[in-house]
Amino acid sequence: MKIYETKTAPTPRRVRFFLTEKNIPMDYVQVDIQGGENLSPVMRAKNPMAKVPVLELDDGTCIYESVSICRYFEELYPQIPLMGTTPLEKAQIDMWQRQAEFGLFMQIGMCFQHSTGYFKDRMTPVAEFGKVAGEEATKFLEIMNDRLSEHTYLAGEKFSIADITAVCAIDFGRVVKLRISPEQTHLQRWYDLVSSRPAALA
Repeated sequence: MKIYETKTAPTPRRVRFFLTEKNIPMDYVQVDIQGGENLSPVMRAKNPMAKVPVLELDDGTCIYESVSICRYFEELYPQIPLMGTTPLEKAQIDMWQRQAEFGLFMQIGMCFQHSTGYFKDRMTPVAEFGKVAGEEATKFLEIMNDRLSEHTYLAGEKFSIADITAVCAIDFGRVVKLRISPEQTHLQRWYDLVSSRPAALA
């Protein structure tokens, strides 16, 4: 099996981080999204949405949503669980993973796309939308800071995919000058903790 990805993009990094935490080796194939390689007929045949990452299994089956890829490997390799083990834990992790995805990861992505015009050859950037998305992401950082004042990790006391999603979003946020503020001490404590994990370098 192999994963088609782009090393510099935040969404593929989530999968690399996840698989490294679970000690799962993988063959990664780089796709030039800036040059539009993901839009090619070959890549569209693997993922009609023309996005990365794409997991291609040995029989040609493709899975092309990052969390779905992670779920596939979580089920195959339940050791070192990153999506929970009990019904309550699974629900809480899924809840915070989705909150981090919608409230932070996607907002930063929209801020980047619409503020920088990086993909203006394939979309219509709306600068005002990019600005609002950045503001919404900033609001979610404060929600995280409050949450982390009472918990070690985003979904509770165990490191999970929710933390991976959030830290990858925050790191990518630097390209649009979105950073943790000095007052967000709980968020900074969490960020330092998660960033120090060896898999964060994946």
